[in-house]
Amino acid sequence: MSSYSDMQKAVRVEKFRIWFAWICAGVIALIIGKAVDSADLGTVGMVVQLLLVAAWLALTVAAFRMTGALNRRAEAARREVLGEDFPD
Repeated sequence: MSSYSDMQKAVRVEKFRIWFAWICAGVIALIIGKAVDSADLGTVGMVVQLLLVAAWLALTVAAFRMTGALNRRAEAARREVLGEDFPD
């Protein structure tokens, strides 16, 4: 049973790391975007801001996919512990 408990703890920690990194990246992107906006770079500034938005969207998709993968791994461990490991 400790194996499942260890898996739950590991999944919780990894989810926290994923979303903490996502928040940090978002804050950094906002800081860069604000600096570029206030520097009056014109078209270059707009391109940089669009790239930051695209990167943020990609990071968001990656974070949700990683969280989903962790949820599936935890569900598989739960099924194994409870003996519900039936083939789909």
